[in-house]
Amino acid sequence: MTSDPHPPMRSFGRIKSRPIKPRQAALMETLLPQIRCPAQAFAPRDLMPGAGQAWLEIGFGGGEHMAAQAARHPDVLVIGAEPFLNGVASAVRHVDEQGLSNVRLHDGDVRDLLARLPDGCLDRVFILFPDPWPKARHHKRRLVQAELIAELARLLKPGGTLRFATDWADYADWTLERFLASPDFRWSADRADNWRVAPADHVTTRYEEKGLGDCAPVFLDFVRV
Repeated sequence: MTSDPHPPMRSFGRIKSRPIKPRQAALMETLLPQIRCPAQAFAPRDLMPGAGQAWLEIGFGGGEHMAAQAARHPDVLVIGAEPFLNGVASAVRHVDEQGLSNVRLHDGDVRDLLARLPDGCLDRVFILFPDPWPKARHHKRRLVQAELIAELARLLKPGGTLRFATDWADYADWTLERFLASPDFRWSADRADNWRVAPADHVTTRYEEKGLGDCAPVFLDFVRV
């Protein structure tokens, strides 16, 4: 028997927490199939031929940040990945209410999506407030690992950017250590405010406002070298 190359990812916690509201459930049946990423290998330009850039948000939560960025940048294809069904249901509502035509979703393990994308196809990646798994014995479940960093290096164009944000101090240190160990990324910060102050183009979400972590939000921006 062969082992599964992608064992179930547990970094995002529960897949479903509560019943999905009727309107959102209807959109999951009607709109989601129209904007779901293909199940086979594809290039972002296949989904939106006129797109100037392609951005990816990994773990978009309720989709607030993803939808806001898509609305601000209608010429950019914004791809979102999220296995949490309630989050996907919330995201399709945002897409519907805002009439967004430049959003595509992957409702599942992001590793499956990344494996279907070609080299150098992304201009920007967001990883915002992922599950911190604060206990040391659970750190192996964290999203940011050397393997993910290597895969994102493959997908990002030279000069492409990646933003990581967290409100857990240990996860900020963990992430910075692993990205600095990669020869493919450069940390763009040159002063403390670069990580202590939210970037001008950041969109604050309700989750972030809850302040569930142990520190003020930390923003780490990296450049693909």
